[in-house]
Amino acid sequence: MDKHANFIGGAWVPPRDGSYYERSNPAHPETIIGEFPNSTKVDIDAAVAAAKAAAPAWAATPGPQRGALLFRFAQLIEESKAELARIITLEQGKPLAESTGEVLRAATEARFMAGEASRVCGQTFPSERSGISCWSIAEPLGVVAAICPWNFPVVTPVRKMAPALAYGNTAVIKPASLTPWSTVFLMKVLEKAGFPPGVANLVTGPGSTIGDALVSDRRVNGITFTGSSEVGTRLNAIAASRLASVHLELGGKNPAIIIDYNDLGGAAQEVVTAAFLCSGQRCTALSRVIVLESQADAFIAKLLSAIERIQTGDGLLEGITMGPLVSDHQMKTVDGYVRLGIESGASLLAGGKPLVANPERDGYYYAPTLFDHVASNSQLANEEIFGPVLPIIRVQTAEEALSVANSTRYGLAAALFTSRSELVPRFIAALDAGMVHVNHGTASQAHVPFGGRKDSGLGAFSIGSTAQDFFTHAKVIYAKT
Repeated sequence: MDKHANFIGGAWVPPRDGSYYERSNPAHPETIIGEFPNSTKVDIDAAVAAAKAAAPAWAATPGPQRGALLFRFAQLIEESKAELARIITLEQGKPLAESTGEVLRAATEARFMAGEASRVCGQTFPSERSGISCWSIAEPLGVVAAICPWNFPVVTPVRKMAPALAYGNTAVIKPASLTPWSTVFLMKVLEKAGFPPGVANLVTGPGSTIGDALVSDRRVNGITFTGSSEVGTRLNAIAASRLASVHLELGGKNPAIIIDYNDLGGAAQEVVTAAFLCSGQRCTALSRVIVLESQADAFIAKLLSAIERIQTGDGLLEGITMGPLVSDHQMKTVDGYVRLGIESGASLLAGGKPLVANPERDGYYYAPTLFDHVASNSQLANEEIFGPVLPIIRVQTAEEALSVANSTRYGLAAALFTSRSELVPRFIAALDAGMVHVNHGTASQAHVPFGGRKDSGLGAFSIGSTAQDFFTHAKVIYAKT
């Protein structure tokens, strides 16, 4: 077991007050995998000061030079995939194959943003008056605070850090307290890539201390947060009090809509993969099925068959396709929703309980769970569970399916499975979601904008060219010639 440090101003430094906390393996909760700084406001102040001091020189560094360092960073991430994937599995719990995929996705996103550093573009405008030229340029925000979740402990920090650095900002990274080790490793990779001191800084510890302090600090020009809608709303209120720029990626209750689809087996596999990947602990998980009554029984049979093939266990073991939940708290949250589903009268078709008698000793394993006859206005159908629980809502018509799909406060992603080509453009236009997938699950791509609406997000879409919309601000120039 190692004792780790914060990364501030290009140096690995212990927490000022000497306080650490332990993190255990969710597959074996009695096994401690590391000690991490329990940072206080003093540590945060030092990290922000380092980022602030490094900001002018980094902003003045030509974009292609910043991109060259990010290309190196992406290459080093890829070369470290075996070690980094193992760290993800040890601290987060997902199977090693998923962890490896996450590392490779992070490298791909970093590589895309490395190229974007050479494409930081403004606009030119025709002038109303002769002799006057008008144009705009994109300038860095300055210091960006990146507050990250525990479900994707490599992809999310890279998704925030790479565009921040590509566009000339400096950053303070705050990983989730449950999964700090992956980010510690990432910062060592970044250090090896040769970034100047202070360009990227790391502080670990509780979100209630670090997150609030970062968002309140007037030296921090932008805040990018991924996590629950409730926490995001609170942080946004703090940031709004000083008019700081905010980017929020929040929760989801993403529907899989099945309407007269000819390949129910294929759809079932897509839905099960998207629902139970990362043990259901992801914002883009397909977390409710809306199916026409005429196809419901046949589709459920296909779902049950696919669920039976899920192999749950320690993610380091060969053949495992679903790992434990990340913590005892998350297991209790999931089980609470399952109890609500049973009490509401929904039909429990699979799962519905922990897989071990003593989770605090043997791991936070929860059975893949499927409910049928779920009321569309129930908590099970409307609230984000963030676990391996999939409710089925039966509807009579395509119009009802669309109404139910749009009925929650979330608007992140939706998946439509249909063989009726006339429905596709209609649903694409009418679904109130930031991302719509047709005849496949909610798998995004590394160069395509990613984001949601309603309670699922605020601000520019991340990834892709839209990242510039948050990580820079415009300056307009009028010049007499």
